[in-house]
Amino acid sequence: MTARPSPATRQDGTRSAASPSRRPAPSPAPAATPPPGTARPAPPAAEDRVARPAAPLSAEDRGRLLAGAHHDPHALLGAHPVPGGLLFRALRPFARGVTVVAPGLRAALRSEEDGLFAGVLALAEIPDYELLVDYGDTASTVPDPYRFLPSVGELDLHLFREGRHEELWRALGARVMTHQGVAGTRFTVWAPNARGVRVVGNFNHWDGTGTPMRSLGSSGVWELFLPGLGEGELYKFEITRPDGSTTVRADPMARRTECPPATASVVDASHHTWRDADWMARRGERPVHTAPFSVYEVHLPSWRPGLTYRQLADQLPAYVKDLGFTHVEFMPVAEHPFGGSWGYQVTGFYAPTARMGTPDDFRYLIDALHRAGIGVLMDWV
Repeated sequence: MTARPSPATRQDGTRSAASPSRRPAPSPAPAATPPPGTARPAPPAAEDRVARPAAPLSAEDRGRLLAGAHHDPHALLGAHPVPGGLLFRALRPFARGVTVVAPGLRAALRSEEDGLFAGVLALAEIPDYELLVDYGDTASTVPDPYRFLPSVGELDLHLFREGRHEELWRALGARVMTHQGVAGTRFTVWAPNARGVRVVGNFNHWDGTGTPMRSLGSSGVWELFLPGLGEGELYKFEITRPDGSTTVRADPMARRTECPPATASVVDASHHTWRDADWMARRGERPVHTAPFSVYEVHLPSWRPGLTYRQLADQLPAYVKDLGFTHVEFMPVAEHPFGGSWGYQVTGFYAPTARMGTPDDFRYLIDALHRAGIGVLMDWV
């Protein structure tokens, strides 16, 4: 693709094979295994504790939290020091009970109605705890999303406030990551005029009551890290407008979408290994204005209808090379709702249309063209 800074640097964060300046990421250390015949130490027995009643939320905080209009739900939910211990509070709609579990600790929280559960435990420090959520016919143990610090750095927020952040795709949207040692997905969206934002998806049955996001100061950015959530999940943002009405919107920074006419955004992580290092190196050897340049413009969905990105990779490079072109120019490939527009009604600028495959399938096509010596240009509208 054009405008990549160097042969070893890719803006999408994917790997480049055979790139001399890039070292492979270190492999995680294997888990310690005791010698044969050695028994593993047993975990400490969980100590059942009785949670004392917590001071109730103010009527204003409670109302705003349940209405999806609170700017800082992390100040109300999670674990917080109070006189005599730690206050734990969770918002789990439809749950019959919520229990705090940690090494050597197990304590049921008290219901405050409307899906709120709270209690005070005589603890000096916040443990590495999880929530055991009982729904009656099923139960699950999950890390508490509201025990995590913000996952967006101060530099990103500074650049947001100054209006000069030049890598928004790295800071906004849904990003699979490890935060404070826990794997999950960070959701961020810029909504400076919203009274509140909640993330909804198939993981919470499209009910955002229990997943409100926090506003990060004056940046206009809303953020929530959901531990345990991985790629492939569908999601949108439920936004509370200044007048109190709500709207559910797809992520404008999504890197993957459902195939139209479906409209949800998709949590995505790339696993493509680039194999075009030779082409990337040769690209910089000759000034662009002195190199041969001829372009074959192509609308991928109609070039040979019915082909996927990977099937196009098997046919398009040889076809273009045989005709003597040095480059292909893709007519708009960013996601768009109406195929008849030929891509000129964009709804997802950072997501290649799902009509022909996944983002990694699209990378595979570009990789194949580069390895055939064909440069790639893309229309952006």
